[in-house]
Amino acid sequence: MIRIEVIAIQPPCEICTKLFENVKKAVADAGVEAEIKKRWILSEDVLREFGLLLSPAMVIGGVVVSQGRLFKTEEIVGLLEGG
Repeated sequence: MIRIEVIAIQPPCEICTKLFENVKKAVADAGVEAEIKKRWILSEDVLREFGLLLSPAMVIGGVVVSQGRLFKTEEIVGLLEGG
């Protein structure tokens, strides 16, 4: 099972919310098992783990794959499928 984290501001902005929705749809479209979690960008554990990030950020398998950008569902599917 892959772990996907959407790191966003609190309360979430429209772009952060849309990225979270796109991640959920991409997981379903790719047919992969994933734990999807939303985290607050200014929490101590996020800052310690990743440093300063632009919001929203997306982390797949512990690796930051995007910052400050809304990935489309198809782009996320490509990442999940290794392309």
